[in-house]
Amino acid sequence: MTYSELVKSRYSCRKFSDKPVDEAKLTAVIEAGISAPTAKNIQPVKIWVIKSPEALAKITSCAPFAWMKDVPVVLAVGGMKEGAFVRPSDGRNFADVDAVIVATHMMLAVEAEGLGTTWVGYFDAPKVKELFPAMKDYDLVALFPIGYPADDAMPADRHYLRKSMDEIVSVL
Repeated sequence: MTYSELVKSRYSCRKFSDKPVDEAKLTAVIEAGISAPTAKNIQPVKIWVIKSPEALAKITSCAPFAWMKDVPVVLAVGGMKEGAFVRPSDGRNFADVDAVIVATHMMLAVEAEGLGTTWVGYFDAPKVKELFPAMKDYDLVALFPIGYPADDAMPADRHYLRKSMDEIVSVL
């Protein structure tokens, strides 16, 4: 599969089978995140693998989606501002950008490994930090429920709606 085919085949999966996620596939996804570029290669990010029944119950209580209660594993991704690259010209801290780059690499690796996920940004971050104190110093950018897509899993209706190149790209 080419990269172009990979990014076009990926969709936000919200329906999963009950098959456990193969550890080698999960490791490959995490390695994709670790391999992602970050500003000045500082890597001010953390990936949390949430898979015990107790931890899954906690994390799914922080997102308003019933379908998340059946996933076998959730990855949480955050960036730590302290020590991250700060652009000298305007003081912009890149911890969140770095975390998003890591998260995007993992999201695409999920597809490449034959798994499914969706980027969950709608969650109660303060509650997550309360339930998982190790996350308290991080800007949490995403949760990724990961599993094998159910046989009848499909992209949402809006998945194929894309703005035209003219609407997004400006050549200067």
